[in-house]
Amino acid sequence: MSVDLSVSVGSITLPNPVMVASGTAGHSTELSAYLDLAGLGAFVVKSLSADPWDGNPGPRVHQTPAGMINSVGLQGPGVAAWLGDGLAKLRRVGVERIVVSIWGRTVDEYRRAAQMLAEAPASVIAVEVNLSCPNLDGGRHLFAHDPDTAAEVIEACGVADRPLWAKLSPNTDRTAEVAGAVAAAGAEAVTLTNTLLGMSIDPETRRPRLGSGAGGGGVSGPAIHPVAVRAVYDCRVAHPDLPIIGVGGVATAADAVEFLLAGAQACQVGTATFADPRAPRHVLDDLRAWCEAHKIDRVRELSGGAHG
Repeated sequence: MSVDLSVSVGSITLPNPVMVASGTAGHSTELSAYLDLAGLGAFVVKSLSADPWDGNPGPRVHQTPAGMINSVGLQGPGVAAWLGDGLAKLRRVGVERIVVSIWGRTVDEYRRAAQMLAEAPASVIAVEVNLSCPNLDGGRHLFAHDPDTAAEVIEACGVADRPLWAKLSPNTDRTAEVAGAVAAAGAEAVTLTNTLLGMSIDPETRRPRLGSGAGGGGVSGPAIHPVAVRAVYDCRVAHPDLPIIGVGGVATAADAVEFLLAGAQACQVGTATFADPRAPRHVLDDLRAWCEAHKIDRVRELSGGAHG
């Protein structure tokens, strides 16, 4: 049987629901030797700020029993450099559905990054606003933890003149509330979720294994999958008409189906690509096979199926 894998995320139609997650596939064609990037639903670029940023000192990554913890610190070349190089490379390998993730430390920094994308070609189909950043104007609390400041950022990013997806944090009990606030401010969809705050300490050195200032980092991979599924489910209950992209521990088609049943329209594959750069393609192919085996004609029919 033929399965229709196309899905809609707000005003955007994707040929299938599987994307790479920001921060795990690089800024451009780093994975193109292993993976047909153009065959995915969309390619999500590693988060970019208005200016180049060196990120955190090393060590930056440590493997955990069920994933990894990182403190890369959003290293990147900046939006302008990416527009002049990374974007062209992606288009040369046929990628025409690109989602650019942006970040900032102040509302103005987000606005500047979004403004720089306003003149990007139509292949930049959306901007994913990474709200899991400390607000330097607000006591360093994460933007994603406060509905008002999160909404302020989304309003500021409207200058990008294309659909906005707000990437939210699981490290708060206000995720659904923040989702409602960013939707009211103009976000077409929310991406749930970012990494969980964590820390790993070396018993021999008695010091944190990561080199960030506080020694902590973001936990990703299979360990956070149930947390992310719950966040998607709760957000679907609170905001049944708000499109959701599920991310967190997707390594198999079954993981992707879980997100769809919880209420997502699409999903992103992240940490799994570090173990296997072809993981997003495997998830997509196996999702098609899963639908065929379960006689699902259209994958979008799965969205919200767990809600009865």
